[in-house]
Amino acid sequence: MLSLRPNCECCDADLPPGSDAARICSFECTFCADCAETRFGGACPNCGGELVRRPVRPAALLGRFPPQSDRVSKAHAACAG
Repeated sequence: MLSLRPNCECCDADLPPGSDAARICSFECTFCADCAETRFGGACPNCGGELVRRPVRPAALLGRFPPQSDRVSKAHAACAG
């Protein structure tokens, strides 16, 4: 099951479970659509995999299968400044 990380690991923008701006790779690295496209050209800076739209978990299942609460941030060169 996807962990549904709560933020972009580059700019720290909030990405709630229903966000259509969340992008992930096959390792669940999570970025906002803006960083995914403008900073990384659609490729994950961690693994090089394709960044695609994260599926939305149905709201009725969030209580039983909650999103991750720990925020992830990484020091990518493209995120500096």
